Amino acid sequence: MPVSYTKSRREAPPGFFVTEAAGLGWLAAAGGAPVVGVHRVEDSALVLDRLQPVRPDPDAARTFGRGLATTHAAGAEAFGALPPGAAGYWFGPMSDPLPLPEVTTERFGTFYAEGRLWPLTERCRQAGAIDESLAADLSRVCAELAAGRWDDQDGRPVLPARLHGDLWAGNLFWTSDGVTLIDPAACGGHPEADLAMLELFGAPHLSEILAGYAEAGRLAPDWRSRIGLHQLFPLLVHALLFGGNYASATRTRVDSLLS
Repeated sequence: MPVSYTKSRREAPPGFFVTEAAGLGWLAAAGGAPVVGVHRVEDSALVLDRLQPVRPDPDAARTFGRGLATTHAAGAEAFGALPPGAAGYWFGPMSDPLPLPEVTTERFGTFYAEGRLWPLTERCRQAGAIDESLAADLSRVCAELAAGRWDDQDGRPVLPARLHGDLWAGNLFWTSDGVTLIDPAACGGHPEADLAMLELFGAPHLSEILAGYAEAGRLAPDWRSRIGLHQLFPLLVHALLFGGNYASATRTRVDSLLS
């Protein structure tokens, strides 16, 4: 059985695989959730440990939740800060990675508005993926972010966490050693963003993952009130790349935030 696996794309943007490798190393250095090992980085390929899949297990899920909390707690220099050695920031499938601005700030709201929601709102509007009404309401959400509405948690400023950044079920690889993280879009961000992504697309034994995370003392009692806020980013990316019902799902979250 080969001990390595190569993922490659000849047309990958310059620095794409260097950035992914940097993200994997940054997450591994946190000493929390396990991360796939990197063997070699090339311009158009990344050579990784070959992982052997097993059936998802609730005990492994809870252990992963505790590990993820440790990873988040390792922190980042700022919101939007990239892993050391990263060449840029991309989000989305390897076949069509979406570049996004490199915005680093001390405040969550400024980063999320300027580095994520507003650039995506404009791209979606120009591409016809969302209508003018939704774009206007997303602008209102961005204004509230910039004004600091969601900058505090439990009466204290939210600190930047060390995020995987693209934590849907497909990037949780279940092995005999537990859940291993793959394919990150790592950066400094709100600690609830990874959890909101898991909630959006679902994951095996999600309740156990969240229970493990809570055991580490890192889950705010009112975190569910902000799920929709954090889901706006991936929903807008999906609306731009794939269309479908993602615009209506975005509208539902926006209406809830502005009601």
